[in-house]
Amino acid sequence: MSDSENTIPTGNPFAIFEDWFAEAQESEPNDPNAMCLATATPDGRPSARMVLLKGHGPDGFVFYTNAESRKGEEIRANMQAALLFHWKSLRRQIRIEGPLEEVSAAEADEYFHSRPFKSQVGSAASDQSRPLADRDVYLNRVEQLQAAYQDAGEVPRPPYWTGFRLAPVAIEFWSDRPNRLHERRRFLREGGGWTGSLLYP
Repeated sequence: MSDSENTIPTGNPFAIFEDWFAEAQESEPNDPNAMCLATATPDGRPSARMVLLKGHGPDGFVFYTNAESRKGEEIRANMQAALLFHWKSLRRQIRIEGPLEEVSAAEADEYFHSRPFKSQVGSAASDQSRPLADRDVYLNRVEQLQAAYQDAGEVPRPPYWTGFRLAPVAIEFWSDRPNRLHERRRFLREGGGWTGSLLYP
């Protein structure tokens, strides 16, 4: 059997991510920036949910959330996380691991007010992850905030609504291959650079 061709490049993992992400934006029918965010409590209880990537570059991968939500509380108690992109249209996935840092207030303000007005209202009205006795309670809050800030066209960013940047120490690329002989390449940050190696699928 001969199948030695590598489809995952050996260069800078950020450049590989950029190429794959650009292809996903062309091929995925919905939310190519959707990623699974995995967090854990200090005593090791994990949880995972889908969030949207809102910024990326050599300094890391940025997402936004309510810091008083379950994920926000877990992040602030244990500033480590993992991300997973899975693009079914391309039959590829990327796993990213590393520490988190909170974005600046200016960054959070800029992104919050770049969102549609109704999205700002929905976020400001939500006590994310908290029990809700009746959906009408939430919808009434939305209606009240919308009326209060309609003329201004924007809602003040709640102090608990913020963003986090994951600075990767490991990035792993996975590509589907025939007969489940898949290809995996894992990059580890060492000093100021990256080292990469293939893994058994």
